[in-house]
Amino acid sequence: MRFTFLGTGTSAGIPTIGCDCDVCMSDDPRDKRLRTSGLVEWTDPAGQERAVLIDAGPDLRQQVLASGVKRLDAILFTHNHVDHTFGLDEVRRFNIVMGKPIDVFANAHTLGHLRRVYQHIFEPGKNVQKSFVASLIAHEIRNEHPIDLFGLRFTPIDLLHGRLPVLGFRIEPTSSLNAPDWMPLAYCTDVSGIPTESWAKLEDLSTLVLDALRPRKHPTHFTLDEAVSVAGRIGAQRTYFVHMSHELGHEATNRDLPESVSLAHDGLSLG
Repeated sequence: MRFTFLGTGTSAGIPTIGCDCDVCMSDDPRDKRLRTSGLVEWTDPAGQERAVLIDAGPDLRQQVLASGVKRLDAILFTHNHVDHTFGLDEVRRFNIVMGKPIDVFANAHTLGHLRRVYQHIFEPGKNVQKSFVASLIAHEIRNEHPIDLFGLRFTPIDLLHGRLPVLGFRIEPTSSLNAPDWMPLAYCTDVSGIPTESWAKLEDLSTLVLDALRPRKHPTHFTLDEAVSVAGRIGAQRTYFVHMSHELGHEATNRDLPESVSLAHDGLSLG
């Protein structure tokens, strides 16, 4: 069982176009950040390999090629923004490799966005001509109901991305699978606030993945200091920050973080 950080960067990616700051020009590969996304891979109780993607940003093709991903059984979306959804067209290759459709899970707002942007996928009958499009089965996430997939449970967590309600996910095995030491894991990207009722879903974590954009205040993301404070309150055994901008260099930032907290980097794998 493995969790891989496919991307850890903010919406502009790192290096940022037209920027010659120290982080964008860094030789440290950990400062090269594709758009934020995560992948869970495991063997189900029947012995079948499984893979679930969290968000499908515009760097998806590059990310899965770098990570050697050969299948996708499902995609969970945190929200509708471009840097988390504009790679969905790429998953059509997985349909060919696996010979089956892919389940997609999102809240009603995000599903509406996906159906509008990817009308050629969700309403192929309206296409001018038959073409090579992804085959997806859409599922609406409602009332925070857990999503059970092949022995793993993905529990939605209500979060706030500025004024936009978004989802995080708590990931842990059902009774049919043994938990690795990095589970339960909560994945909370693009967050600036945690509703009162959501804190209970962040208890007793082995791993917390949390948004930490930059040192300066931002209306829709935690700053580095805010993320450190939230991580301290949650008290996971290990916390990894994601969705970083070019204002946070990997090595220099990690030197000043608490012992159990660090920036994640593209390609980092747990398990």
